[in-house]
Order: sequence, then C-alpha cells, then structure tokens
Amino acid sequence: MAAEDVVVPPELSRLLELDPYLKPFETDFIRRYSLLSKRLKHIEENEGGLDTFSRGYELFGVNRQANGGVYCREWAPGAEAVFLTGDFNGWNHFSHPYKEIGYGKWELYLPPREDMSSPISHGTKLKVVIRSKSGQIVYRISPWAKYVVQEGKNVVYDWVHWQPEEPYKRKHPHPKKLKSVRIYEAHVGIASHEGKVASYKNFTQNVLPKIRDLGYNCIQMMAIMEHAYYASFGYQITSFFAASSRYGTPDELKELIDTAHSMGIAVLLDVVHSHASKNSEDGLNQFDGTNACFFHDGSRGLHDLWDSRLFDYSNWEVLRFLLSNLRWWIEEYGFDGFRFDGVTSMLYHHHGIGTGFSGDYNEYFGLQVDEDSLVYLMLGNHMTHSFYPDSITVAEEVSGMPALCCPIKQGGCGFDFRLAMAIPDKWIQIIKELKDEDWNMGNIVHTLTNRRYNEKCIAYAESHDQALVGDKTLAFWLMDAEMYTNMSVMSPFTPVIDRGIQLHKMIRLITHALGGEGYLNFIGNEFGHPEWLDFPRKGNNESYHYARRQFHLATDILLRYRFLNDFDRDMNKLEDKFGWLAAPPAFISTKHEEDKIIAFERANLLFIFNFHPSKSFPEYRVGTESSGKYPFV
Repeated sequence: MAAEDVVVPPELSRLLELDPYLKPFETDFIRRYSLLSKRLKHIEENEGGLDTFSRGYELFGVNRQANGGVYCREWAPGAEAVFLTGDFNGWNHFSHPYKEIGYGKWELYLPPREDMSSPISHGTKLKVVIRSKSGQIVYRISPWAKYVVQEGKNVVYDWVHWQPEEPYKRKHPHPKKLKSVRIYEAHVGIASHEGKVASYKNFTQNVLPKIRDLGYNCIQMMAIMEHAYYASFGYQITSFFAASSRYGTPDELKELIDTAHSMGIAVLLDVVHSHASKNSEDGLNQFDGTNACFFHDGSRGLHDLWDSRLFDYSNWEVLRFLLSNLRWWIEEYGFDGFRFDGVTSMLYHHHGIGTGFSGDYNEYFGLQVDEDSLVYLMLGNHMTHSFYPDSITVAEEVSGMPALCCPIKQGGCGFDFRLAMAIPDKWIQIIKELKDEDWNMGNIVHTLTNRRYNEKCIAYAESHDQALVGDKTLAFWLMDAEMYTNMSVMSPFTPVIDRGIQLHKMIRLITHALGGEGYLNFIGNEFGHPEWLDFPRKGNNESYHYARRQFHLATDILLRYRFLNDFDRDMNKLEDKFGWLAAPPAFISTKHEEDKIIAFERANLLFIFNFHPSKSFPEYRVGTESSGKYPFV
C-alpha cells in the first residue's frame, strides 16, 4: 500500500488502550481502515458518493420512469448481447436488445405507450436473454428483480414485474434506537398451527400482538430474501431484492413491518451476503454465462460445505449490488437493521472450515483473513449507521474476531452486536452430559460472561439452530419423556415436569440477565414448544407437521405451557422496567459449587439462583454492594 493511501483510524489509540494485546496487530487495523478509506474515496470520485452508489436499484433492473417509459440496465460483463423479453413483446426473445455502455453494463429504454402508460405493466412476466461470448443463449431473471413467484408445481421461479399503481405507503416512523434489545427471532412460514406455509397477513394479525404482549421490542425476520428451497431456512438466496412470495405480496410484508412499528417494535432482516444459491435459471449463478460475474471464479468461488457460490467482494459492481441490497430493504420495506448471517465464513479464506479458534490473536490477523470481505462488512456498517442512525446490525460470528463490534473510527468492523453463540451450546452440553449434582457454577458463569469488554453481545439460551430437527429444544431435552403425557394441569406434577419447567425458567432468566447486552428467543421457545422444527422435504414425505408453531398451547388454561409463557413475558417486562441489558456488566458475588448458588448484581437488582437439585436455603447469606432491605420484584 502506497504511503499516501495509509489512513490511521482516528480513535485507534482508544482500541489499543482497551486491549493492549492488540498492539502487535496495529498495522493490520491501519491497513483495514486504509482500504475502507480508499474504497470510499473511489466511490466519491467515480460515483458521486456512497448515497448514489448504494441506490443501484433505482438504475439497475427494470424501472418505470416519471414519463411512463421504462429504463432497464444490467451488468453482464461476460455477455456478447443482452435482450429483454416477456409478456410485453409476446416473448419475442430478440426484439428488444440492450445497448452496451461500457464496463460490462447494458441498457435499454422502452418509451411509454401513446396513452403515456408503461409498456411493461404491473404483473408482467419477464426474462433477460443473454448471448454469451461463447455463443450460448441463456434465459435469466434479473439480479435486481423485485418479485419472483413459483407457479403451481414449478421448481423454477418466474420473474414478475412488480410496480403497482398505488403501492403500500408506510404510516408509522422507524422506532428510535433501542436501549435494551429483546429480540424475537421469527419465521413467517411456520407462524401458524396449520400444516401449511403461513402468510405475512397471518403474522401481522395473529403473531405481532403476541410478540408485543410478551415484551419483545425487536423482531428478527428469517427467510425473507427469496430462496429456492423452503427447507434451507432461507439460506440459499436466489433473488436478493425480492421478498419471498411464499408468504404473500411485497405490500403485505410492508404492512407487517409498518404494523410492528406502530407497536414500537423494530424489525431486523436476516441478511445473507455470505453466499448465494448455485441456481442459475432463477439465481445469480452464471448470470452472464460465465462462472465469474458476481462470484470468484474457480474453487475460491465455491463453499464446499454449503454447496453455494461466494461473492467477489473486491468487485466494484458486486459492492454496488450488495450495498444497494442493504439500502433497498430499509428504504423500500422499512427494516430497522440487519442480522448478518455467516460472518465467520466471510472473514476468513478458510471460512472457518476445519478450524478451531483457540483465542490466540494470531488467528484473527494475517493472510488467512479475507480483507476484501472484511472491508465490505465495514462499508456496510458504515453506510447503514451513517444513513440510518437508529439502525441495528448484528453479526452471527463464532471465531471471536477482536473489534468486530467496535466503532469503525477505532479500526473496528462497526457491528452493534455479535451473537453469543457459545451460550446455547453450553446449556445443551450441560443438560446432555451432566447429572444435576455435577453442574459447575464457575463454568456456567464463565460462559455467560466470557465476552470482549466494550463489545456488545446478544445472549440466548436457544435459537433456530437448536430448534431444527437433529437437535432438540431445551424444553425437549428437559422434558421429552413426559411432554406428551404430563403437561396437563389435570395430571400429577411429576419430578420430570417440575424439574424441567423450573430449569427452563432459570436458564432463560440467568442468560437474559447475565449473558449479554441484548437477548434473543426463537419463536415458540418462550413457552417450551414441544417439538423440533423440520421443514417439508423428501425425508419426511413433504410433511408440514413439524413446520408450524402451536401457539394455542400457551393459552390453554389446562396446560402447563402457559406458565412458561407467562414467565417469559414477566421476565421481559421486568427488564423493560429496570434495563439490565443496557446496564454495565454484572458484579458476580457468589459461585458456590457445593451449594450450587450463583448470585450477582446488575442494574440495581440482586439475582440469586439456586441450581441445587435437592436443597433449599431459607436464610442464605450473600454479599451485596449496598446495605438495606431488598424487596422481591
């Protein structure tokens, strides 16, 4: 890097002061920040700034103009010729050619009809036709397509032009930045007791009120970006700008988010920029007839475990595409931020495959780091937080990369939070492998508090990962022997159910209060949903039986699920009152291995947990910072 390109993060000294062990890697932080600064400078010089650059959806794809005409643009560097076809021209594949304008870009303008109406009507089916330089003719969906549908039993999606005359208009503003973040991780398709794909409207009418009443102030929406395979849980994206048509129309999703905002609930999108589906007919793969285009060519462009394509984050047009994608979901739909999936895979050339991270700082720097990808994440966070100061970004990241959640001006990556992914694994391990009397209080406390100082975490006892078939939820691990027979209040209160319900409550509360600066729950787990999650697939005869949430269990007065549901609500309401998630980390006063007691103070509250399987302590003594009487809350 040339000397004139070196830019030192303005507050790097603050980062190194907080963690002196990062001092040997000071040059790495300077190089990363310098690469970001260089990117921003080039965007300013060549595109007129990040604001214009990140609005690519206004220029690319198919867009109606003010005069009724339609302007089309695509980036297809491997193409020899590009055409637009569809209902509008009777599927004459070569009657409407694009004009090459340089740098692999192609454009086409269709004038309005005589009555000044659009030549491409709302609901029209379209295709991009590409003749590659090898002479091959391929039919593609535009990467910028805003709506795609699967009709009947079709496997491949159809591109449907979505530009209604009267689109949904938002009525409510974005919520202000949350002080305490209590996330309800949700999947629209499973949010009903019926054995089918549920709808955006069902979620708006029936699920949002439950989330509000439970005291959650943020929803993390899974599987919204259009994906070819329902059972992939949304992780094989085909159309990045299209909201999944499985659940309804784009306007119905907008209404869902607007309604959440009316309740003071923020909505995050689970965004998948770590990889893309290998589908070519209805995905990004081989869009221009080559193996490159949006992705690295060769082995670097393939993810061996996920069987998917990997973006080339150094490419100018890929950056435009991904940054515009983030911007689109906020501008068009009203999302309040993002949970970035697969960040560990993005950060390293090895994608974390076969790599165990020991905590040695050398693992986070050097040639194994994909700095193009890292700089893209910095750029994405910089853009999101600059243009939308109340937005929230969360990283799903397992390696523990230092400074991932530190401000960019310190040399960090700029995320607000990372997921505390070790916590749910620890709870499952304890329940599976240890007898109650062998639970180690020090180990539990260490797992719940082992996070980098000044980098915020979202704590959770279980997420969708633990709910999927092949694993079991905490409730199932604790009570599966009797969940189908003894959850009725009319049946005896057995030791299995008694133990399971109490531990379910204790695990969730101690995780909530001690594990981080935010909290997350997966849809249905708040009341101990009795079954795992398994999407319809060949292996289960395409059954929806386990791809649904049985919310009625939580409201049935004859079932004990309501006690767990009520506890979850009271736990969130208590946090809302005292704000421990926004408070400094807890002071832990007691970790007593023999008594199985954990005690700590946070947000002016004293928490005492008794994990002993058989003993109660009516007059137990613990130390406190302040003297006086402590009422129960």
